[in-house]
Amino acid sequence: MDTELILTFDRPPVLSGKGYIKVYDYISGEEVDCIDLSLPAGPTRPRKCPTADYMKTPYVYGRGRVTNKDTVAGTPSADYPREEGKYQLTIIGGFSDGFHFYPAVVDGNSLYIKLHHNLLDYNRKYYVLIDGAVEDFNGISRRDEWSFTTVEAAAKGREIVVAKRGGDFMTVQGAIDFIPDHADKSNAYTVYVKNGDYREPVYFRNKDFISIVGESMDGVVVHYANNEVFNPHPAQIKTNEKKGTFPSRRAAFAIDNCTHIALKNLTVKNDAHGQAEGLLVNGDNNRFERVHIIGSGDALQTNGSALYENCIIDGEGDTVLGRGPAFFRGCVLNSSGPFMWIRNSRENHGNVFVNCVFNGKGENAVIARLPDNNGMQYPDAECVLINCELDGIPPVGFYPIDEKARSAHLCEYNSRDKDGNLADISQRHRCVKILRLPDDEQKIRNYSDCKYVLGGDFDLPDG
Repeated sequence: MDTELILTFDRPPVLSGKGYIKVYDYISGEEVDCIDLSLPAGPTRPRKCPTADYMKTPYVYGRGRVTNKDTVAGTPSADYPREEGKYQLTIIGGFSDGFHFYPAVVDGNSLYIKLHHNLLDYNRKYYVLIDGAVEDFNGISRRDEWSFTTVEAAAKGREIVVAKRGGDFMTVQGAIDFIPDHADKSNAYTVYVKNGDYREPVYFRNKDFISIVGESMDGVVVHYANNEVFNPHPAQIKTNEKKGTFPSRRAAFAIDNCTHIALKNLTVKNDAHGQAEGLLVNGDNNRFERVHIIGSGDALQTNGSALYENCIIDGEGDTVLGRGPAFFRGCVLNSSGPFMWIRNSRENHGNVFVNCVFNGKGENAVIARLPDNNGMQYPDAECVLINCELDGIPPVGFYPIDEKARSAHLCEYNSRDKDGNLADISQRHRCVKILRLPDDEQKIRNYSDCKYVLGGDFDLPDG
């Protein structure tokens, strides 16, 4: 049901910037989907919103499935006027406001066509017509030229396979959409993703107790070109920085209002630059193991209790952003700009790194920064490093630190360079506490314990 349509030519096709791709029910002749290629995929220039503010009341996620079948993409999910924009728009993961997307992408000699989500049914035959979409191509105008049939029935059981060929679904999004909202621990689901290139934005909400397991970290690549310019927040509403406000749509892979989600052995990548998360997480009790996260500014945004083990995180600045608490163990972080901008409140811990490696790729690759943010401060921001390796990190370590943020909890213990020598901490800001034995033994022990950082109720199912 989540099939991608692929049309291959004897040379690279050229999109005309006009025309249509349509899908019809083979029996009834009813039009099921229509892609108007005269519409641009999405905005290409930043939009300034000086009057935007955070929601005054918590964002309501609600229950029930919202899809392109029953709701017009762009329908506001919060109290603000509908925004009119002449761009491609599809509802993903029940987010009625919709996402701008690329419905037709040329790769080599092939044209990859992405339909609007959730419009196909099981055990149905469809046909495809193409008119004027590709230069020097007469198109497809007859019902019998290109048809396909969907599988007879939905997957059975709570183990689902995603594969480019031969699985229950062809996309990660399709598999997650199939799983009921808010499943309990006794009805946990596992999604196995076979090696392959999955060009798709992934967004899901209101899900619990799902493990998404790739065949291999390097072999499973889920990626998309998305950022704040392409999928901006509503003009009137700021997103994500405060708990309970409007969700962001700018990530390649987003987990929203979910608990007990586990990602293992795969890569998530944002192909765009700017404010462009590879992974964005909102929820609690979530775990990531052997996940390669690739993004630009804000490569990883992590909100709510989350454990990261043996992950690789690549970014271009503010590489780890969010409200925490987040515990990183055995992770490798690569950043050309500041590694993080911590925004936790006193309600929870911030970012704690144990046995991790920080590889600075630029002159400004400080561990963390705490500047003034248009008058907003983060006086309770917390960053703790225990037994970490630092390479290419300026001796100042943490910079800039705004005057009002000097009560932040910034600590290091046994930071070393790549040769195993003690790191140069001679220029650390005076608010950075260097932990030492035996005086700080208890604090070191506490911050080495993920449950101390994430909370005693942090728990994830095995598997």
